[in-house]
Amino acid sequence: MAETNKPVIVLVRPQLGENIGKAARAMLNFGLTEMRLVAPRDGWPNPSAGPAAAGADIVLEQAKVFETTAEAVADCAHVHATTVRKRGVTKPVIGADEAGRIVHTLAGRHAIIFGPERSGLETEDVALARNILTVPINPEFASLNLAQAVILVAYEWSRIGREIADSGMVLVQPTVEDVLPPAPQEELDGLIAHLEAMLEPRGYFLPEGRAEATRRTLRGVLTKPGWNHLEVRTLRGVLTTIQRNRRD
Repeated sequence: MAETNKPVIVLVRPQLGENIGKAARAMLNFGLTEMRLVAPRDGWPNPSAGPAAAGADIVLEQAKVFETTAEAVADCAHVHATTVRKRGVTKPVIGADEAGRIVHTLAGRHAIIFGPERSGLETEDVALARNILTVPINPEFASLNLAQAVILVAYEWSRIGREIADSGMVLVQPTVEDVLPPAPQEELDGLIAHLEAMLEPRGYFLPEGRAEATRRTLRGVLTKPGWNHLEVRTLRGVLTTIQRNRRD
């Protein structure tokens, strides 16, 4: 399978080295090797991760550490947040099988983010995503550990890849002239920050008690269309022109 069709697995503020190791083992079981860690509680590298990985050393050795979730997914065009709750953020909800198909068929880098073991992803993390990835689970016992969640997603990605291959469907990245992939998260964040900077002095985010909710709603509106980098650049140009004309 092409490298471009392999999702990046992002563990956000993981708490235990053992769970990082077990997640690495689950990834390698199905051919995924790129792990990114956001602010691991006990630092990195973690001596407890290696034994738990049971031989998946390549995943741990290549793991990269980031301070924030936004930095960890900045180069990704598609971000999928795994959570059983929407946490006040309105996003399309997909299952693990649909996520696997999206990764294989949509051009651009994909990141799948998993929250810390105790509490899951925070609202701010979920707000970065284009959609919410969840699986049907017993509501009377919805306890799924980190490695289990990773292996579910990795398995479905692998299964869908085999299904596509057996059907004879050829995975072809569209040319730049035909269809441009969605802009990386970093470019989208730049657009959102630009717009927020223009709205702030005009009192758009008042009252202060509603400011964070308003920012999340605005981000939701701007992340849904899947702008490509030319569209983001065009919108940034529009905002810059408005700013310049106002100053003049």
